[in-house]
Amino acid sequence: MFSPLLPSRNVLNRIKFLCLKKGGFLLFFIFSFSAKAQKDSIFIRVNVDEAQHILHVKQQIIYRNQLPKSVDSIKLLAWVNAYRNGRTPLGKRKLEERKTELYFSNEEERGSIENLKFTGENVLSFSSEKEENIYLKLNKTLENGDSEQLSFEYDIHLPSAKITDYGYDSKKILLKYFFIVPDGFETQDLKSRYYLDMEDNQSVGNYWDIQIENGVWNVQSNMKEIEENHLAGMIKDDPEILLTYITQPSLHFNIDGQEIKLDLGYPIDEEERARLQFYVPLELKFIKKKIGFLPNEIFISEQARDKNQFLGSENIRFRKWEFEIFNENEQTDLNYFSRISNYVVDRFFMADKDQYHWMYNGLKTYLEMEYLKENYSDAKLLGELPENLRLWKIKPLKWFNASKRSLIDRYGLVYQYILNQNLDQPITTPLHDLSKFNVLAVSHFETGILFSFISEYVGEEKFDQFIQNYFAAHQDEIIDGKDFTSKMMAHFGPSLAFFEELIQKKSRYNLRAHSAHPDEKGAVEMKISKNTNVLLPFQIEAHRYEGSNDTHWFEASEEKNIYKIPSEDLAKISINPHYGFPETNYRDNYIYTRRTLTSKKKLRFQFATDIPNPEYNEVFWRPKLSWNNYDKFLLGVYLTNKSLLPPNFQYSISPAFSTGTADLTGAMGLVYGWKPADAFFSEWKFGTGGSYYHYDFDLAYQTFNISTLFTFAKNPRSQINRSISFSYNYYQKQLTPKLEEENAYGKYNLWNLGYSYVDNKAIHENYITANLQWMEDFQKFSAEYYYRWEYAKRKKLMLRVFGGIFLSNHTRNDFFDFGISKVSNYAFNYGLLGQSATKGVLAQQFILAEGGFKSDFNTRVNQWIVAANLDTNLWKIFNIYADAGVYKNKGYKPQFVWDSGIKVNIIPDFLEIYFPIQSSKGFEPSRAHYSARIRYTLNFDFSAIINHFRRGVY
Repeated sequence: MFSPLLPSRNVLNRIKFLCLKKGGFLLFFIFSFSAKAQKDSIFIRVNVDEAQHILHVKQQIIYRNQLPKSVDSIKLLAWVNAYRNGRTPLGKRKLEERKTELYFSNEEERGSIENLKFTGENVLSFSSEKEENIYLKLNKTLENGDSEQLSFEYDIHLPSAKITDYGYDSKKILLKYFFIVPDGFETQDLKSRYYLDMEDNQSVGNYWDIQIENGVWNVQSNMKEIEENHLAGMIKDDPEILLTYITQPSLHFNIDGQEIKLDLGYPIDEEERARLQFYVPLELKFIKKKIGFLPNEIFISEQARDKNQFLGSENIRFRKWEFEIFNENEQTDLNYFSRISNYVVDRFFMADKDQYHWMYNGLKTYLEMEYLKENYSDAKLLGELPENLRLWKIKPLKWFNASKRSLIDRYGLVYQYILNQNLDQPITTPLHDLSKFNVLAVSHFETGILFSFISEYVGEEKFDQFIQNYFAAHQDEIIDGKDFTSKMMAHFGPSLAFFEELIQKKSRYNLRAHSAHPDEKGAVEMKISKNTNVLLPFQIEAHRYEGSNDTHWFEASEEKNIYKIPSEDLAKISINPHYGFPETNYRDNYIYTRRTLTSKKKLRFQFATDIPNPEYNEVFWRPKLSWNNYDKFLLGVYLTNKSLLPPNFQYSISPAFSTGTADLTGAMGLVYGWKPADAFFSEWKFGTGGSYYHYDFDLAYQTFNISTLFTFAKNPRSQINRSISFSYNYYQKQLTPKLEEENAYGKYNLWNLGYSYVDNKAIHENYITANLQWMEDFQKFSAEYYYRWEYAKRKKLMLRVFGGIFLSNHTRNDFFDFGISKVSNYAFNYGLLGQSATKGVLAQQFILAEGGFKSDFNTRVNQWIVAANLDTNLWKIFNIYADAGVYKNKGYKPQFVWDSGIKVNIIPDFLEIYFPIQSSKGFEPSRAHYSARIRYTLNFDFSAIINHFRRGVY
């Protein structure tokens, strides 16, 4: 056991002890302790074992029961135990985000509490020291308002900083959430809380006294350093402490008579220091003007620097080229405003971030948006990139609408993107339930847009004054977001009643402009409808021909839908411009008058894909070049209305000239997607389409299809996707006289009913598909299971199992049979370069489907087949594979076949080469014409690349 940090449980005795020990520190302590007597107090002495990455901790907690009842146990948080293995909630969370550092870490790189010992006559026992929530059993109950002194010691085995950036690396130790603390948001049910690396808060508003007792450390923190290596004071956030051996830079500013120190936990050069000396005072003055508060010290660690930089400010690098979006001055200004405003807001008030994250994040985004409006009103979304990116003397990005959008539009566009995917969540969703992308799109951006909208509606000064007054009145309290909402609505009146509903539900509100006509008094009557009974205020921006514009605010009532604008010389009218309100569809917010006050929009052809411009009916086009052995080069164009924010109804047309046949070929399709906000499915698609290409020399085929795809709703954090599909397909093929004599299929119908289950999580990926297919001559069922296991960092093992059976088979030939090593592409859904090739390089193309064997067994299956494919890493880009299976044809006994070989991953999943070694046929390299036995995969499905990088994002 150890001697208590403080010699007595009596508060006066503690003060006397500190007086004797610290001398002049007495006045500071008395002030801090009396001001925070109703909060917990935490006293910590730390001895650092840098070689072993261990902190030896002696600690006392003055715990006060703030629950409205007596308690016989106390809950403490030991969040460093979240790093103890990859099966903790933190480990699982990281795998959801496809981050495997904790999962593949060794014992040395993990973190935990060790050698925990409690002293104190009222502590009866405690739960496991290895859990994130430690429960102390007391000898006697603790009444509401009573306090208890807890004394204990323990060791913290620090985690590697590569996991969450907190912990140790070769140059520093960054501490946060590592010490044992009372749960700052303890409830009566003592519900467990876990660390998930979300910048959550553990225990706010406490008095802290932390002393590093060994080593010549440079200590930086968000706490005040009262003497060397000694931090003390009350903070509204959790302590963050950086230990290094290097003196890091600090800057000092005087803002309206307040001395403010900016402490940086990383080195900067003299040029950046000069930029900071210029920009930071402007940023601080702006923040203080908006919220009326600045802390005396601001600490930005390297972790906070990287995490809180301005999204999209970094230069684009590609190989040896680098393209600048913002110049160095602008980057410094934008990045440091984002970092500093994040720090200030975190210390502006106290609230449970898990429940009321949107208050913190929305306020940060509001400040950022207002700063952009004041200082970057002319800045564009892509910055200077359209000017800096050149191909010879051409600036291709200047053709795109994205280069013309204002920088302030980025908030609405990001939110529109996630809403378009139907993966958005209500603003009030707890932080731990938000998907990674929704933390940005919903918690930050959607809430910030609403705050900015309200500010503009009620008046910027009035809104800022309310923010200042409300938080000043509750500066020493833990704020409830519901109270904030109700006080704001009460302050500004019933016109803000929409706010509470907007944050409680998914935003699916839409205003639509129908028509605009001049009236007899010279005004313009505009008809506007809305899809809700919620009374939404809205903004109309009227643009005149000479270039000026006016802004008008209206209340949307339940009855009224005609609104008058006091001008008739208008070029266009827009509702809620610049994505200033979280609507579902901005395409119907514009009326382009063309001096005739007609609501028709101009048709515009736009190159490639782009951010849609709601002022136009846009058709996106791009050249299309492809090749197959029969059409040769296909020279065409791809036309669609699908943009970066695709509409529910989409069309695509891709006519092409076949250089091999001199025919006009191509495909077209129509799709409508229904995406209800709250249903058991996330999207229901209905589509139809057709195509015309060639499958052999001078032989064409035509297809026509009608399909539907039903995608089940899911938890936005989940990597699991489930869907059901149904389709009817009609095929018509040209036949040669010989094929007609062989009774080949020239016309046939296929019906398909399918189910898909996809689990994209890291380490263990699982895919299950099942398909029932039928036509006049057969009915067959098939199922496929695909499993990929990352058993070591960047080393994976793949297992695929396929089973197929004909329920009935009266086909005229083997055209529809299962393939062992080659598929029959009768549905034309595989990207074969040589559809009818039987020899040569084109016939060696491999498709992982049906049997999936790499050796050519030149056999097809008309009854049933079961096959397994195994593939695992050997060395660098080399894999080994093995296939085995059993199949049965009518009139024959079941046959067992197998093969094995080497796979070379040129580009994994896209370009791979297979070298057969040993199979049921013997030693493959010893057989004649070995080069003809080599197989390759060539995948031109670039959507697979996009989906690969989307994993773990939402």
